[in-house]
Amino acid sequence: MKSPQQVMGGEKQMEEEINKSKKLGVYFIESDNRRSPFAGGYTTLGTTPVNIRGKPIADLSKTGGWLAAFFIFGNEMAERMAYFGLSVNMVAFLFYVMHRPFTSSANAVNIFLGISQASSVLGGFLADAYLGRYWTIAIFTTIYLVGLTGITLSATLNVLVPIQDNCDQLSLLLGNCERAKPWQMWYLYTVLYVTGFGAAGIRPCVSSFGADQFDERSRDYDSNLDRFFNFFYLSVTVGAIIAFTAVVYIQMELGWGYAFGALAVAMALSNMVFFFGTPLYRHRLPGGSPFTRVAQVLVAAFRKRNVSFDSSEYVGLYELQGKRCAIKGSAKIPHTDDFRFLDKAALRVKDDEANMSPWHLCTVTQVEEVKILLKLIPIPTCTIMLNVVLTEYLTLSVQQALTLNTHMGRLKLPVTCMPVFPGLSIFLLLSLYYTIFVPLSRRITGHPRGASQLQRVGLGLAISILSIGWAAIFERYRRNYAIREGYEMSFLSPMPDLSAYWLLIQYCLIGLAEVFCIVGLLEFLYEEAPDAMKSIGSAYAAVAGGLGCFIATILNDIINSITGNEEKRRSSWLDQNINTARFDYFYWVLTGLSVVNFCVFVYAAKKYKYRAKRGADSVEAKEVLHK
Repeated sequence: MKSPQQVMGGEKQMEEEINKSKKLGVYFIESDNRRSPFAGGYTTLGTTPVNIRGKPIADLSKTGGWLAAFFIFGNEMAERMAYFGLSVNMVAFLFYVMHRPFTSSANAVNIFLGISQASSVLGGFLADAYLGRYWTIAIFTTIYLVGLTGITLSATLNVLVPIQDNCDQLSLLLGNCERAKPWQMWYLYTVLYVTGFGAAGIRPCVSSFGADQFDERSRDYDSNLDRFFNFFYLSVTVGAIIAFTAVVYIQMELGWGYAFGALAVAMALSNMVFFFGTPLYRHRLPGGSPFTRVAQVLVAAFRKRNVSFDSSEYVGLYELQGKRCAIKGSAKIPHTDDFRFLDKAALRVKDDEANMSPWHLCTVTQVEEVKILLKLIPIPTCTIMLNVVLTEYLTLSVQQALTLNTHMGRLKLPVTCMPVFPGLSIFLLLSLYYTIFVPLSRRITGHPRGASQLQRVGLGLAISILSIGWAAIFERYRRNYAIREGYEMSFLSPMPDLSAYWLLIQYCLIGLAEVFCIVGLLEFLYEEAPDAMKSIGSAYAAVAGGLGCFIATILNDIINSITGNEEKRRSSWLDQNINTARFDYFYWVLTGLSVVNFCVFVYAAKKYKYRAKRGADSVEAKEVLHK
């Protein structure tokens, strides 16, 4: 045991070195103070998987791995099938059945898509804080099924839709069909948003829960994780392809009720498959409210904002002893020098002896959690523009396809099937990813997996610029052709000599962009997010998608208000008559915004520093822990 003189001498030497180097991470003051609300912390390593009852798994070889992951793929496939099935069919349902204007129908669906993604942070919060990912998925898939059942009833029962008699295409265009009653619209929007709420709980958890099935201590962990996220997005793509083909076919042959009913049946079957795999799943312990921990760091840092790091009152940065962590379900995180003002939340001063509340004093790991969340924000933010483009394509490209010849030999494809081609390009790329892309890109980058996560995100954003640029070029040609051939006012009549398959270029390019950007982003967020905030990290991607939908709607309204003028009879760029509108100008606006966004991403990616590999502490931290 050290004498009081040795202790005082050590504290004085430490204070001098602090003033000299200012590298705070070296000076951890570890504590096992049982008066602290942390009560010594949690001795179980946060990354250790447990069973559904929260107990350690005796034989890991009987759980997890690819077999468990495939049960989870089925749930995501059905959710995406329903999501895309609603996105492509609901605009037409609102227009043709509920007799709403096309523009307002598209905006209503965009808002639904936005809410279902942006509210994913709620699902991520519940999973990380209280329920765990399994129970969050279980609860919200049930809610999703209830919403889909309600939508099916809306398309099946005559009482829930306006009268369809004497409502031909001309009457629809002139707005002479009977409008849906307010209560009918309220019912439809209620069940639609219940469905969106269900999706919000599933989306941030499924990819993280699937990734949880792999042992991060295995030497094949990195390659398994990389392949998992590619296969995960492949399941998303398969769901989209089914939605754009089989569901559309059912709608055309049997009607809206059968189409939406097929989505409900698919979700019910996927729920059964998901629950059937329960004995195989590995779980992570929820770590308590992440928002509370973030708030504690901000409040504690604010309270000590006037305390100087070289103050005589300074004792050290607070952390628990050994491998104990104050956060349930988390391993310790080494200190970094970013956002130094937040370090004051973990700055232990003499006054803290009287008040050990986490609202006054946080651990280094808790502070680092907040730092990581802040550092992650710029990357998913830069993917919002890609989601704006994807949202615009869902509606604008369908309007383009209505004016084009969609025959493939003797086969005539429905216009609503056209979005299947990005899915097919995604499917093809993912199928060839490890045999073609990885070997070729490895020669260029030297990266063992072909490209880093951020490089893949950047490549996706660059390809999206090419896609939207081509869309602008082709739309200018299509519009000029329509006017030249006398189709100026016949915007719902296909032009037999101009093929819709020119749209495949922009479709396939945006499909490639989506693969590189979204898959890279999901993997990046899962690996970089703190242990007890994996679902929140995954929710970042969904929130970016939701904001993309909202921004697309706002952008449409701005363009309509600026470029259109009813008094002067000047149609807007996004007028319902696509042959007199200027979709090409709008596409160029999107191209310019995408270029600016790409430049911002390149800057953010260069500034970002990847986290250290699991279990690898910094040299400074190791020195302190062994003193």
